Amino acid sequence: MAPRLVRLALRRVLREVRHVRPVPFGRASGLVRDVYRQLERDFGMLAPPVALHSPSPPVLAASWVMLRESLVAAGETGRVDREVVASLVSQANSCPYCVEVHGMALDSLGRSSEASAIAAGRAVEDPLDGELSPAARAELTAVAFTFHYLNRVVSVFLGPSPLPSTVPDSAREKAKSVLGRFLRPGSGATPCESLELLPAGSRDFSWAAGNPFVADAFSRASAVFGSLTVSPVVRDVVLRELSTWDGSPPGLSRSWAAAAGDPVVRLALVVAKAPYQVDDALVAAAGLDDRELVELVGWAAFTAAAHCVSLLPIRT
Repeated sequence: MAPRLVRLALRRVLREVRHVRPVPFGRASGLVRDVYRQLERDFGMLAPPVALHSPSPPVLAASWVMLRESLVAAGETGRVDREVVASLVSQANSCPYCVEVHGMALDSLGRSSEASAIAAGRAVEDPLDGELSPAARAELTAVAFTFHYLNRVVSVFLGPSPLPSTVPDSAREKAKSVLGRFLRPGSGATPCESLELLPAGSRDFSWAAGNPFVADAFSRASAVFGSLTVSPVVRDVVLRELSTWDGSPPGLSRSWAAAAGDPVVRLALVVAKAPYQVDDALVAAAGLDDRELVELVGWAAFTAAAHCVSLLPIRT
């Protein structure tokens, strides 16, 4: 199938998004159109984990800036190491959609043994566990941050696989092979081209100190999430809960979140600490419109991602 036809087919995968209605490619305008064009150009497809943010254009741009400048843009580290970090984080967060996507990316890069090990739950070498320059460590930490964020968002809005639900089981392996070849990562996009999508921010991230480009990207994204209309009650409860959390999954029970009487607070808490526990009832109970839901989930996911990265040992 020609790349253009595959791209058109992949745009239709946005119909698989749950709870919100993403802006279709043909109706995109302004900031949404600008992000969509960069996304297809540099990532190869209108990736649903990014495009689903489109009911809130600033959050859409922030999610793309993080993904592009961490995973896609050229830098000191290679795409293989970045994909391994993305896969390891996705596995730890119980996000089968992201594990499958980045397993396909590793396969396309000739690293099928790593992809298989990740899929089977076996240990693989962690690229962050070794001697790295400050700039390289910042790049890989940025990937970890991005996927702590995206795993949470994907768990709310997407199913367990990047393949459309209409693909029969007998054809899934073939479809994954075709998609993997189409998404074969290139040598890396020019850094910083997404930064113009967002105004400059002022927040400093200690883990990004060795890489000014990464620091700028995440500062801009942080300014977006910090400006969202999230109630003080939600902010206070989530920040208080995260302040004593060691990053370990709470398990399958959701009893730890039951004390939060407000369903919006409860949804934000579960997104932050156990996104795999989010279900239709939890989302429906919050009673939010598309933009409000994207922004609440985005804020909780970004806040939790920042906390998870703060738990990593920072080596100098």
